[in-house]
Amino acid sequence: MMARRKRNDDHENLERWLLTYADLITLLLAFFIVMYSMSQVDAKKFGKMSRALSGALKGGSMAIKRGTDIGLTDGKGVMEVGHLMSIGKMIEENLNKPGEDKPVSTEMSERGLVIHIVESALFKQGLSELEPKAKSVLETVSQYLHGIDNHIRVEGHTDNIPINTVKYPSNWELSSARATEVVRYFIENNVVGPSEISALGYGEYRPMRPNNSIENRAQNRRVDIVILTMEMTHAEPNSEFYNP
Repeated sequence: MMARRKRNDDHENLERWLLTYADLITLLLAFFIVMYSMSQVDAKKFGKMSRALSGALKGGSMAIKRGTDIGLTDGKGVMEVGHLMSIGKMIEENLNKPGEDKPVSTEMSERGLVIHIVESALFKQGLSELEPKAKSVLETVSQYLHGIDNHIRVEGHTDNIPINTVKYPSNWELSSARATEVVRYFIENNVVGPSEISALGYGEYRPMRPNNSIENRAQNRRVDIVILTMEMTHAEPNSEFYNP
């Protein structure tokens, strides 16, 4: 009886050690993510980073308290946020050249990593056909999309200047066509499968900045490539993980 009790005690002590270790790793990851976000002067970006981190952490401690997990999954959400942030940083470093206009910016949001690509890096103004120079931009982004399970959402955006052509009766059609063109590029080049990506057009209704200057309107004319978190991926109707 004594030997059996000792083995049980040893097993319980091992689980306690794993819980403590998992908590420590989670706190360290959270610390480094917060330190990274604090190094960015943009207060808006810091706020979004904070909300993304809060979403990654939610529910983790409850799983441990209820005994449904020994704690090894507690830091998964934080690790995913950190991984997505590192992807964003590498994309910026590869595509933004010193002393030149920056065609790409990235930020973390509650839904995942958002990669902003300005119109001039992909299209001629008012058109949806990819420019030859767009291939190098999308090739670079493709390197970081290969092999991930996260759903990819491509979103087209315009400024508030109306368009009225036979092909594009409004900014809705233009933004949707641009998003679809980028999606087609990724699928045809075997970057992601058709069920792993979707296209949306928002027209002028999701601006990054007020449409009150030439510079701001240029920033609003963009394509956003969103790498959704796994939590958001599971909610995507087109995803293999979808479970309504």
